[in-house]
Amino acid sequence: MTVMVTWKQFSEEVPALADAVQARFKAHKHHVLATLRKDGSPRVSGTEVEILDGRLVLGSMFGALKAKDLIRDGRYALHSNPGEHTMEGGDAKIAGIAREVTGDEFEAVLASYTYEVPKPLHLFVLDIDEVVHTTVDDEHMYVDLWKPGKEITRFTK
Repeated sequence: MTVMVTWKQFSEEVPALADAVQARFKAHKHHVLATLRKDGSPRVSGTEVEILDGRLVLGSMFGALKAKDLIRDGRYALHSNPGEHTMEGGDAKIAGIAREVTGDEFEAVLASYTYEVPKPLHLFVLDIDEVVHTTVDDEHMYVDLWKPGKEITRFTK
């Protein structure tokens, strides 16, 4: 069974990695989300994410295909916008299971936004199964892989 964690748990377990990954998602507004279509093939969509009260949150226009994908099968992969032809600050990827929030939890998440959110909408909390942060220097590429309950594994290429 796969263990999922919240953003809060991730950031408490590996704070330096969480800070680096959060910086990548804050550096640009738009990122890339991969979901699964009904037939199992991949769909990629532009998206925005927020870190609100210890949760990684994704909002979607009501009825959007990516929202329908996540409601049907919550598996996702999220890739930070790499920026303008540079690896400054690295590249971040997060994978896990999205769960749609409804009812009182929906209202609580919605209230934690610091700006007006267009309605109607779907809100999802993105639980985390894996985080990858890739950086480069003049000689090497470093890939830091983290999974819940495990130490960070670094691959050097």
